[in-house]
Amino acid sequence: MSDVAGFVASKLDHQPRDLALFERALTHSSANRDSYERLEFLGDRVLGLVMALWLYDRFDEPEGQLSRRYNALVARETCAEIGRELGLPELIRLGKQARGDSAHHSDNVVGDAVEALIGALLLDGGLDAAERFIRRAWEPLVDGQGRAPIHPKSALQELAAARRLASPIYEMVGRSGAHHAPVFTVRVAIRNGGEATAEGSSKQEAETAAAAALLEQLQ
Repeated sequence: MSDVAGFVASKLDHQPRDLALFERALTHSSANRDSYERLEFLGDRVLGLVMALWLYDRFDEPEGQLSRRYNALVARETCAEIGRELGLPELIRLGKQARGDSAHHSDNVVGDAVEALIGALLLDGGLDAAERFIRRAWEPLVDGQGRAPIHPKSALQELAAARRLASPIYEMVGRSGAHHAPVFTVRVAIRNGGEATAEGSSKQEAETAAAAALLEQLQ
């Protein structure tokens, strides 16, 4: 049994009919043009649907609170956390330069691969197989949420409004690193309220980190 077949059977609890689907789900574009990108597109939508139905059934809350839970659970960082718990990084196939840059440990790559695996599960085993994996892998996170989390950007917006300040303004002030492992630098500023700068492996991640940094200053 190949490493990929063993991984799918033991970690995803699925016996693959088309192993090539799962091999593609673990292949980064730096290693092969036939990469995980299309499967990731599909898996992202499946994860969103399953999570939305799960939260709707699980929590009797207004839309805003459900959205907070949803956004935290489907975030790239959360997908990457799931992937690392599965031991995914060492199975991801990358080009020599990308592996040398440790791209297989980045939130972007690991999170994308998790979504691609969900897409592969859908195509190989149907929605039931994909949903079964999602519910098993995400269950500790859903159970452990407690109150609906407030995203740092939302919390910063609410704090600014409460203090009668202008809305936060985000500006990307830099981008560095290789194409497969970019580093974005974002500054967030509130007029008469301060500013903060942070980095992330995506623009969204950098904005979140900057919002969290400015929140810490203001609280």
